[in-house]
Amino acid sequence: MGSLLYQALSSTALLCLGLYHLILTTLNYLKSPHTYTSKPYHPFPSTHLPRLRPIQLYFIIFSLSIAIIHHLILATDSDPLVKGSTPVHRLTSLQSAALLFLFLILSISLLLPFSLPNDLSFSLLSLLFLLHSSLQTSLSSLQTSSLEAKCDSISSNLSALSSFLCLLLVCFPRLFPADAALAGSICLRGLWALQTGLSLYAEPFIPDGCHRLLDVVNGVEGSTQCDLDESKFRALAILDLAFVLHVMFAMIIVLITYALVAATVGGVRRVGSYEALPTATSPTDSNHIQMKALAGTQA
Repeated sequence: MGSLLYQALSSTALLCLGLYHLILTTLNYLKSPHTYTSKPYHPFPSTHLPRLRPIQLYFIIFSLSIAIIHHLILATDSDPLVKGSTPVHRLTSLQSAALLFLFLILSISLLLPFSLPNDLSFSLLSLLFLLHSSLQTSLSSLQTSSLEAKCDSISSNLSALSSFLCLLLVCFPRLFPADAALAGSICLRGLWALQTGLSLYAEPFIPDGCHRLLDVVNGVEGSTQCDLDESKFRALAILDLAFVLHVMFAMIIVLITYALVAATVGGVRRVGSYEALPTATSPTDSNHIQMKALAGTQA
């Protein structure tokens, strides 16, 4: 039950974070597309309560602290299905806690008076996501359960995608699609965290032919197993289908969010340096429409 609750909380936190970043990114882009620049975080648009402006960072710091405590507690559990005599899951839990601590340090550094440049922040984020992808790949190879290994493998691919998008924003900071895709990937990670919790720890959602081992702590290596190869292959196919559906949901979230923000901002975006001509209200007004002088022309 504890692992399912943790996955549900992680899913909620990631979805809220992804939606917040997507809404503020889209809002800033639609308001000023020519001066738009991607940011690692967006201050809350409030002038009355200046202390609440970095609320996104407060939320990230709180969520990371809970995640670090969870992994440290998980590292104290016994490991009855360990390969050999080394407590594998304890080491991997400590590795996860250490990596999350690096994310925590980066988040706290953005609160300091000397703010890091955006390109440096995205570079560090790209590196941390790449490390997380490597860790998830290692976890996938150490799992004794094919179902858990599949969940870790997809999580690794999502981290690699986030790392690539952050690196892309370092090279092209004005690339709005990459920034929106980064927010969408965070939402997708939240959806997949919920799917992982349901598929591994919720009995009604565990695929047929697979079950949780009652004598193994939830979240520890091999706590959910499939009896037959046929059941295992069917369960893996179900996870692949679920991932495709979650990608579709994430795309819908991005499109709906963009449409709602665009409807809220309203107006017609200017293209280039051209401006709309004033509308003549009477025949005499048409003679007073001023045109921009053309530099370098001769009479």
